[in-house]
Amino acid sequence: MAREGAGSVAEGWEALRDLYLGHLRVERGLSPHTISGYARDLADLAAFFAGKGIDAPARAGRGEIQGFVLHLAAERGLSARSRARKLSAVKGFFAFLENEGLAERDCAAGVEGPRLPRPLPKALTRREAELLVTSPDLSRPGGLRDRAMFELLYAGGLRVSELAGLTLGQLNLPESFLRVRGKGSKDRLVPVGDEAARWLARYMAEERPRLDRTGKASCLFLNARGGPLSRQYLWRLVSRHSALAGIRHASPHVIRHSFATHLVEGGADLRSVQAMLGHAGLGTTEVYLRAADSRLKSVHSRRHPRSGR
Repeated sequence: MAREGAGSVAEGWEALRDLYLGHLRVERGLSPHTISGYARDLADLAAFFAGKGIDAPARAGRGEIQGFVLHLAAERGLSARSRARKLSAVKGFFAFLENEGLAERDCAAGVEGPRLPRPLPKALTRREAELLVTSPDLSRPGGLRDRAMFELLYAGGLRVSELAGLTLGQLNLPESFLRVRGKGSKDRLVPVGDEAARWLARYMAEERPRLDRTGKASCLFLNARGGPLSRQYLWRLVSRHSALAGIRHASPHVIRHSFATHLVEGGADLRSVQAMLGHAGLGTTEVYLRAADSRLKSVHSRRHPRSGR
C-alpha cells in the first residue's frame, strides 16, 4: 500500500505516470521520443493490470509484474528485446514510486527479464582509430592535451572515469606504465605505448605547465582553468573530434572496445587483455574474441573469391 500522506496522487495510474514522465523529462533530461516510449510501456502495464482488477500501482505485487512479462511473450508475442525494454520502463517507474514515498516497496525489484544475447562491442577500424587520435589541432589551445589523451585512451583502454581521475602520481613515464584505479577501487598496471608516451611527454613539458598556473594541480589532464576534466566533457570532446574525423559512432567506451578488439585481433591472449581492462572475470573479456571472429568472417565474406559473394 502507498504510504500515509501520499493522498490521492497514489490512488491511480495516470497521476503517478505523469509524475514519473515529468521526472524523466526534467530531472533526467530524456528526449520526447524516449519519454513517449516509456508512456506507451506504462500504458500497456496499466491495461494488463486493469484486466486483473488492479486499479492502482500500490496494489500490485511482484507476481503480477512477472505475469505481465509472461503475458508479453505468450499472448503478444513480443521479442526478448522488446520485453526487456518494457520491463526496464516498469522497473524504473516502481523504483521512482518507492524513492518518492508513493509506495511502501519497489514491487518490481527482483523481477527477472528475458535473457538477451550479449551484443558485440562496437569498435573502430584501425584506420578510424588513427584518424580519431590524430584529429586534435595542435595549433589550438588544448590541442596537445587532447592528442595525448586520445593516444592514452587508445593505448590503455581506459574507462572515461579512469581517464578523468588520473593523477600525476599514477603515471610512470620513464617506465611507460600507468597505475589505474578501476572499479571496486582495484589498482591495475596498464602499459603505455611508445606513441602515447611520446605525446604525454610533450604535453607534460609544453602544455600542462601553462594549464597548471599554481603548480599544485594533482590531476594529469587539466581544463583551461587548471581544474580536472569532467566525464561529460570528455564524452563531448570525443564526439566532436569523431565528427571532425568523419566517424559516426565514436565515444570513450568505443575507444576502449577498439583497444581490446585490436589487441585480440593482433594475437594477444585473453588473460592479458582482461588484466589491462580491469575485468573481474574472463567471461566479460571473451566478447572481444567473438568480435574478432565476427570481423574476420566479414573480411572473408567480402574478399575471398569462393565466399559466395
